Amino acid sequence: MSLTAALSILGVVLLAALLLHGWWSARRANPRRSDAELAAQRVDPALGDTAAPPIPGDRAEPVEAAARPAPAPAARRQARLDALVDAIVPLSLEAPVSGELVMAHWPATRRAGTKPFYIEGLNLESGDWEQPAIEQRYSELQAGVQLANRSGALNEIEYSEFVHKLQAFAEGVGALPDFPDMLDVVARARELDAFAGPLDAQLGVRLVARSVAWSVGYVQQCAGRQGLMPGAVPGRLVLPSAEEGGAPMLVLEFDAQAALADDPQAAALRELSLSLDVPQTPASAEPFPTWHKVAHALAEDMDAELLDDAGRPITLHAFDAIGKELAQLYAALESHDLAAGSPAARRLFAG
Repeated sequence: MSLTAALSILGVVLLAALLLHGWWSARRANPRRSDAELAAQRVDPALGDTAAPPIPGDRAEPVEAAARPAPAPAARRQARLDALVDAIVPLSLEAPVSGELVMAHWPATRRAGTKPFYIEGLNLESGDWEQPAIEQRYSELQAGVQLANRSGALNEIEYSEFVHKLQAFAEGVGALPDFPDMLDVVARARELDAFAGPLDAQLGVRLVARSVAWSVGYVQQCAGRQGLMPGAVPGRLVLPSAEEGGAPMLVLEFDAQAALADDPQAAALRELSLSLDVPQTPASAEPFPTWHKVAHALAEDMDAELLDDAGRPITLHAFDAIGKELAQLYAALESHDLAAGSPAARRLFAG
């Protein structure tokens, strides 16, 4: 073979290698897209959507959601005050009061610092404690401020603010409040906070792309296969609680800026986080096995690594160890009448 022919062949090989490298670099730079995004790219502008051929093997999805039965009427709100987590103040009345009077003097804000407080009435007709409502009459009233939450224990300033707001309310409705001693309340708050701190478990795992990044649509598509749906906050997908009004069982988060971008499908995401707020969901709902299963399913579907906060791979052995620790945590919470997922636990481990 002549030198000229050999050089020509070498040039062709080098050119092919450069083209292949350029194609691979462009592929890595572009985020992996969902089926809907890929179908939209195939639309012929001159013909509209009819030019996009169906994807073999794909199932047609209806454009509109199937009709759902009308929601059931909202149930009567249950009393929220609990002596385990609230400092309760009885409000004595000389005679029953109307819900209209109570609502007319309702505090503008029902927070004392970082602690929520609640006012409830004993319904004259049903005999149930409930949040006061119009067209109802109440023979007794009571209020309570939460002793602790994730912001810490109720302190003297917060308790004083609660007393000031509740005193104004009591004067308006003609009630006589019986406030517990501040020092006793603050001591209880610190004790509850010290107990809750070591039991406040929030699990998280990072999903990091091994190669190609993801578009927002691709993340939503893969998460949807696991039952996650868009949350109220940009950049959050949630696995809803099986209980009405319950906190989400799982939360999948990504960069909120990508979700708020003018073209969110063009944003390239390389990392997600999947978290489980342990005290918010009953152990009977198996939140930890669900977190474990969903994390592995997403990692396999999206070609991602599962890492902890320090960047270390999370192994099956690590998951097993976490599961054993959670069993002890669930038992400790239940032994103090604060079982995970109970109303009192949800309020204590919030904020």
